[in-house]
Amino acid sequence: MNLSLIIPLLNEQESLPELHQWIVRVMTASSYSYEVIFIDDGSTDDSWKIIEQLSQENSNIKGIRFLRNFGKSQALHAGFAKAQGDVIITMDADLQDSPDEIPGLYSMVIHQNFDLVSGWKKKRYDSIVGKNLPSKLFNWAARKTSGVQLNDFNCGLKAYKNVVIKNIEVSGEMHRYIPVLAKNAGFAKIGEKVVIHQARKYGESKFGMNRFINGFLDLITIWFLSKYGKRPMHLFGALGVLMFIIGLLSTFFIIAIKLLKLFVFDESTILVTANPLFYIALTAMIIGSQLFLAGFLGEIILRTKNNEERYKISKEVNL
Repeated sequence: MNLSLIIPLLNEQESLPELHQWIVRVMTASSYSYEVIFIDDGSTDDSWKIIEQLSQENSNIKGIRFLRNFGKSQALHAGFAKAQGDVIITMDADLQDSPDEIPGLYSMVIHQNFDLVSGWKKKRYDSIVGKNLPSKLFNWAARKTSGVQLNDFNCGLKAYKNVVIKNIEVSGEMHRYIPVLAKNAGFAKIGEKVVIHQARKYGESKFGMNRFINGFLDLITIWFLSKYGKRPMHLFGALGVLMFIIGLLSTFFIIAIKLLKLFVFDESTILVTANPLFYIALTAMIIGSQLFLAGFLGEIILRTKNNEERYKISKEVNL
């Protein structure tokens, strides 16, 4: 199979028939063997009914329905697990991502041997203040922190080799950072392609300003995981030892000053607990012990396998 298209969605009943026709037209023109996997992430409209209808009309259409909304990362994870194509392309269902970009993305992966190609919505049709400026700031921070030189981490239109999506773990809200996850897994050839961005035709955006706040928090998480995810003791243990040593040296300094004044019968001798440095030393030693313990617990957790289900599927079609 040449292509697997993975399309997560939430309440997109108006756009699905048009998107399906557009995809089929592109696939037919390029003579690709393909599958389209729609992941209904807890829609409350008739999106799932439409997916079932499309699957009856076209055997290449497949669907996964979650019991409730679990988030885009979980939807992508479910699609990645089922995908069979040599190249996997992800896109949004709101018609803002153009299926006409598929042949170009496919060619970059197959003929130019990219592990991953990310779309770049260079010209956007979103609010400048509400989305464009926060997006630019977010992407700048992501480049500086991750070392992956992409202009648009948020673009849902991406292409991957099959081996890439089978060797990365997309969890939480990490779908924005799949290129970083791929790089950390050893897939270094990451490219970018300018793609057409279209104004939303139906419905309203499912993402607000909070996605940028969550994005920055996730950026800190992925930075930590990429550097210390397999060895938390190297960070917390080192910081803990450093803080403890600072506290210990401060304590020795206080005691030395106290003994010296007692030895020379200095009348200005004060109680150790009356010295402000005593509380700094005590705080540093407590924080140092806590950091060291955090690293130790992190190492234990890493060795504990988590088998908790990440999402629950209620129905599937053609899978």
